[in-house]
Amino acid sequence: MATLKDIAEKAGVSSATVSRVLNCDETLSVGDETKKRIFEAAEALNYTKYRRKKKQPSGKLAIVHWYSEKEELNDLYYLSIRLGAEKRAEEKGYDFIRVYQQTEGLFEEKVDGVLAIGKFSPEQIEELASKTTAVSFVDFNPVSPAYDAVLVDFQAAVVQVLDYFLEQGHTAVGFLAGEEMYSDRSGKLVDPRQVWVERYLKEKGLYNERYIRSGPFTVEAGEKNMRDLICTLEKDLPGAFFAANDALAIGALRALQREGVQVPEQVSIIGFNDISVAKYVSPPLSTVKVDTEAMGRAGVDLLIERLEEGRSVSKKVYLQTDLVIRESTH
Repeated sequence: MATLKDIAEKAGVSSATVSRVLNCDETLSVGDETKKRIFEAAEALNYTKYRRKKKQPSGKLAIVHWYSEKEELNDLYYLSIRLGAEKRAEEKGYDFIRVYQQTEGLFEEKVDGVLAIGKFSPEQIEELASKTTAVSFVDFNPVSPAYDAVLVDFQAAVVQVLDYFLEQGHTAVGFLAGEEMYSDRSGKLVDPRQVWVERYLKEKGLYNERYIRSGPFTVEAGEKNMRDLICTLEKDLPGAFFAANDALAIGALRALQREGVQVPEQVSIIGFNDISVAKYVSPPLSTVKVDTEAMGRAGVDLLIERLEEGRSVSKKVYLQTDLVIRESTH
C-alpha cells in the first residue's frame, strides 16, 4: 500500500497536507487543483504495474463524465473509473479527449467512440449517440438494450455486507442511503443498494424505517444524517451501519467521533467503493471494494471491440465485489 509520504512526493505537497485532505479535514484551506493532484496521486499509485505504451493512434475516443471537474473531487469513485479508462485507452493505442459535464452542448471534435461514465438522461444519451454509433456506459444501464454497459452486482454486495453484520451478532442495522439525479436535473435516480438493503432486512424481519436516512453522496450528508440519528435514537442507535458509499461512511465516522460514540466498540460501520482515502481515515474504513479501475478498462474494451470487430449485439458486464474488513468494524 502506498504511504502518505509516497502520495505527498508524487503530488508535490507535504505529508501533513495529504493526511488532512484524505481525512476530509474541513478546516484545511487548499485549492481544488491541489486536492486533485493528491487524489489522482493516491489513485495512480495503485496503477504502477501498468506502463504507457507508445503506439500510433488507432482512433480517438471521447471519455464523457457526467460530473463537472469540481464534483469529481467529491466522489473519487468516478475519478478512479476515469483514470482506469484513460490508461486502458493509452494501452490500446487510442487518443482520447476528456469531457466533463457541461451546461450547454457536449463537444465538437469528431470521435470514433464514446465512453460515458455515470448516469445520463434519455436526452443526454440521444446527444451522445448523435456523435457516433459506438457508445458504451460505465456504472449505468440505459433503458435501451442497444448499448453496452459495465455494472456492479449490487445485490451480491449488499447481501455480503448484511450477512457479515448478522454473523457478528448485530440485529439492529442502519443504512445511510444516497440520493442523486441526472446531471441535467431531469429526473431522480433510484439507488439499487437501498432497494436490496430494504428487501433483505424485511425478509429477515429486521427492517426498521427509523434506522434509515438518505441524502446526497457526500461527507457532509453522512455527518448530518448520522448526527440526526444519534440525537433522535439516543440509546436505541443501531450497533451497525451500512453506508451507500465511502463519503457517507466517512461523514458518519466524523459524527460518531464528535458525539463520543466509539467505533467499532459501540457502532460498526461499512462503506461502499473502497476509494483511495478509505484506508487512510481513522479508524481505517471497512468497505465494499469495487474494482473501479477494472470498470474503466472494461468499458474501453467493450467500446474498442465494437469499433474493431464490428460487434452489433450489446453486452452487459457485471463486476463482483469484495468485502474489505478494516478497523471500523469488529
